[in-house]
Amino acid sequence: MIRRVLSLVFLVWVIGFLWFVVALPQPAGDAVTTDAVIVPTGGPGRIARGLEVLDRNLADKMLVSGVDPEVKPGEFAAEFGVSNMDMTCCVTLGFAAVDTRSNAAETAKWVAQNEVQSLRLVTTDWHMRRAAGELDRTLPASVTVIRDAVPSQPDMGTLFLEYHKLIASRAAGLADL
Repeated sequence: MIRRVLSLVFLVWVIGFLWFVVALPQPAGDAVTTDAVIVPTGGPGRIARGLEVLDRNLADKMLVSGVDPEVKPGEFAAEFGVSNMDMTCCVTLGFAAVDTRSNAAETAKWVAQNEVQSLRLVTTDWHMRRAAGELDRTLPASVTVIRDAVPSQPDMGTLFLEYHKLIASRAAGLADL
C-alpha cells in the first residue's frame, strides 16, 4: 500500500514538473494599462521591462522591490538610463524585501499607500507563478494583477529549484488558511 501511495506521489510530482517546464508564463503584451508596475529584483530583463511599461504609458508608476540597501537612487538611474524627472515622479525603490514573500509584503504596503487598484507584475517566466501566488495571498482581492513574464532560457537546475520553491510556497499558503 505504501509503495502505491509513493508511486502516485512521484507520478504527480513528475507530471507537475513537466507542466511547470513546458508551460512557462508568457509576456502580457501591451493591450492592458494598470495603475502601477511592480518589479521584484533578481533576474535579467525585469527592470528593463518595467521601465518599458512606464515609457509606453502602460502604468503611471513603478515599484522596484528588493533593491540592495547599498544602491543609491542616482546609481540606479544611471545604470538603467532613468531621467531625474522619472525617478522623482514615477519610480520607487523598495529596500525592505529580501525574498519573494517579502517582495509581496513590500508591494502590498506600497499598493495601499499609493491607492493602487491594478498592477502589472513583471518578473522572469520561471519565477512568475510563485511571485504571483505570494501577491495573491498578500494583496486585497480588489487589486487586479496582470502577469507580465520576462522570457528567459533557464537551465534545468533553476527550473528544478523553482518548482520546489513553488510547491513549498503553495504548502505554506495552505497552512495559512
